[in-house]
Amino acid sequence: MKNEYSFSRKLVAEFLGTAFLLATVVGSGIMAESLSAGNTSLALLENTIATGAGLVALILTFGPISGAHLNPAVTVADATQGGTSWREVPGYVAAQCTGGLTGICIAHAMFGLKVLQTASHARSGPSQLLSEFVATFGLLAVIWGCSRARPAAVPFAVGAYITAAYWFTASTSFAIPRLPWPDHSPIRLLAFAPWMRPASSLFNLQARSRQPCFSAGSLHP
Repeated sequence: MKNEYSFSRKLVAEFLGTAFLLATVVGSGIMAESLSAGNTSLALLENTIATGAGLVALILTFGPISGAHLNPAVTVADATQGGTSWREVPGYVAAQCTGGLTGICIAHAMFGLKVLQTASHARSGPSQLLSEFVATFGLLAVIWGCSRARPAAVPFAVGAYITAAYWFTASTSFAIPRLPWPDHSPIRLLAFAPWMRPASSLFNLQARSRQPCFSAGSLHP
């Protein structure tokens, strides 16, 4: 049964959800770096836990309103399955992009960093592309599989998968750069990995902490 929320409320939900997701990824990365005394493995673990937990909470909160896609890749995939109208896709993508950028800026501001930063590491090549493809394929498989068999489990399954994907994909090789974390793009549109994090992003405003596989609302079966 589809929800009856207006399109404007869905856009607000996507904006807020993506903003909180990026603020979680970026902010926890900054905090982890500052508390880990140079131990990058520990910092990545801390960042991973915060991201996974944040995803579960955000999907549970905004899922009933907009589906909690929180990423253009998920929105497009959902549209191909008839869950989201193609007419709504541009609005969703715009809300996600602006929400993500807003979340990143807020996270930087909370920690007294320069609000906008640009990437300093090249993240491209066959291994990065393959990692992103594998991660995204797995993410969509988790969403579709759970949506059909156990819809209520989607938020927890997505959070768990993204937590794992932080560790098994080679594209997180720059996961814990030094402050100000200019290593990955928080908003990578039209790409291939949990959240279609592309090897080359349209928005390469680097926040910090690895690239979030942005999020994941449940796709309609």
